[in-house]
Amino acid sequence: MSGMRFAFLCREKPKPTGKKVAIIGGGPAGLSAAGYLVCHGHEVHVYDKLPEPGGLMLFGIPEFRIPIYRVRNGYRELENVFEVKFYPNTKVAFGNEKEEGDDFVENVVNFNELVESYDAVLISTGTWKSTIPKIEGAELEGVYPALGYLFRIKSAKLGHLSWDNVTPVEGKRVMVIGAGHTAVDAAMESVLLGAEKVYLSYRRTIREAPAGPYEINLLQRRGVKWLELTMPVRIIGENGKVRAIELQKCKLSEPDESGRRRPIPIEGSNFQIDVDYVIFAVGQKPTPPFSEQAGIAVDKWGNILVDARHMTSREGVFAAGDVVMGPSKVGRAVLDGLLAAESIHLWLEGR
Repeated sequence: MSGMRFAFLCREKPKPTGKKVAIIGGGPAGLSAAGYLVCHGHEVHVYDKLPEPGGLMLFGIPEFRIPIYRVRNGYRELENVFEVKFYPNTKVAFGNEKEEGDDFVENVVNFNELVESYDAVLISTGTWKSTIPKIEGAELEGVYPALGYLFRIKSAKLGHLSWDNVTPVEGKRVMVIGAGHTAVDAAMESVLLGAEKVYLSYRRTIREAPAGPYEINLLQRRGVKWLELTMPVRIIGENGKVRAIELQKCKLSEPDESGRRRPIPIEGSNFQIDVDYVIFAVGQKPTPPFSEQAGIAVDKWGNILVDARHMTSREGVFAAGDVVMGPSKVGRAVLDGLLAAESIHLWLEGR
């Protein structure tokens, strides 16, 4: 069984350069960067808050998209053949900021101390902060961000979490809001876990769905009810738990300057559906490992700003992957990690 090869530029460990690089975040960008750097003779240490490397490839994306063994074989090759040192359950931060996926953190390393201990640092911490719209009932028991929901399911499948900690959807009714890959994955996992009824609500039509019509049609064939041109207005509770959701129908405006058609709510079109769980898959935000005192510039969305070399506003600290680009696909994050690693290598060589 072959794995993902992260060190695909070489077969064995080259002569060491004596340079040490720390990578914060062992997802697709971090692992591909590690593979590039070890093939150029640098010593690499990867710090990750999860119990094993892989990031969202292991802990967020369902197994029907990326088989678990492929990721595991890939990072084990980095560890066993190229002597990459992994520090799992370890969060690099300044204080005690909490995000999703922090469930397994056992050690916290100070960001500044880490930067001082290495010749170069790459930040590839991804997007672990989910957004939940501020609507009535969003605080009820049974409302989850899709990332947290998928994270617990995958953590149980990987053997890091007991199934008691996974949302018990068997025989229940689940409403997923959104139409990107995370929404599709949350709906499919709910079906596979035995939910009695799964709904997918999106404020535009299947033509605008970010996951694409093929994925949505696949879900419909599995019995998922697709509710396009609908948006959540409020979540209705009973004894602090979700009982139903109120949706409003929309129509699409004429395309605006960006070419997108805005959903416009239709007055008096509200309707309710009885559900036990509401899962929001409406976007994630980047989670850099620091606050203002790191001296690293970010844009208004929290993405780390980098120059053409992937270097941040702090000399010797680079960044790559979703923490720079916002939520993207695995392939884009891998490529970004490789480009950043190439820049780190040239910078370490003084070129």
